[in-house]
Formats: sequence, C-alpha cells, structure tokens
Amino acid sequence: MTAELTYRDVGASLRGEAPPGFHALHRETLIGRGADTFATARRSLLSWQVQRRSGVRVQTASDVVAEGVEAVVGIGVGPFRISGPVRVVAVIDEPTRAGFAYGTLPGHPETGEESFIVEVDDDGVVRFVLTGFSRPSTLLTKLGAPVASLVQRAITDRYARALL
Repeated sequence: MTAELTYRDVGASLRGEAPPGFHALHRETLIGRGADTFATARRSLLSWQVQRRSGVRVQTASDVVAEGVEAVVGIGVGPFRISGPVRVVAVIDEPTRAGFAYGTLPGHPETGEESFIVEVDDDGVVRFVLTGFSRPSTLLTKLGAPVASLVQRAITDRYARALL
C-alpha cells in the first residue's frame, strides 16, 4: 500500500499558491540564455541533480524524475542528518518549461510541497523557479522552526546555484 501525502492541496506549488496555514516559498533565479542552457538545466533538473549538487542526499530507485517516484531526501552529516520521504506529484516537460513537484509523505519533518521549474522565455532568458509551501509536522520541527527557516533559505540558495 502506498502512503498518502501529508497535505491536501496537491499541485498548489505549481500554481504558485500556499494553502492557509502554510509558509510560502518562492524564488526565481536567472541562470543564463539560450536553448543549450535550457536543455542542460532541464536534464539536470529531471535527474535529481539540483538536489544532489546542493548537498541534498537523494535516495531513490529511479535516477529519472517521474510522477509517482518516491525518494528520501536529506541534509546534514552523520548523526546530524535530517531526512524525509517525498513523492513526485507532477512532472512538466514542455518545449519552454520543464520540472517537477514533490510532496511530503508520513515521516517527513515538514508537511508540504516544492516545485522545481526551469523555463525559457521568448527572448531566450532561462530562469529557475522554486515554489513551495510547508509547515512543521513534528514537535521537534515546531520547536526548531526559526532554525529550520534559516536552513530552508540556505538550501534554496544552493538549489538556485546548482543550475548556474
């Protein structure tokens, strides 16, 4: 039996929305110009490289992001590692836009969803767009919310740099 996601509004990160009671996250980064930059970013994004290059450990049976694929993502070192299970809830692979969204599963220290999108506009400008929403799901993450917010900001910065 497959575990249920820990939140209801599946896909809201792709719409740029945060459900009531969740902290919203939005970050856009210019990563370059042209079709080659977009193609390279697309390949990196759809093979978990944004996470891996950011120092996030990704344990999954699939090296390719696909809807329904589950993974355990984690940050930290040794006994100071925090990790949690996620499931890919959507994949976008269009001529000018590519990426995916994943949502949290039971056992994740947060509840929510993140989407990772690269897009190229009519002028050839390529952007990375990270959108998400979250809230603590355990007493420990509730108590550590101020620190968790700083960690989330640092990881978001790393995600953005991973495609530069």
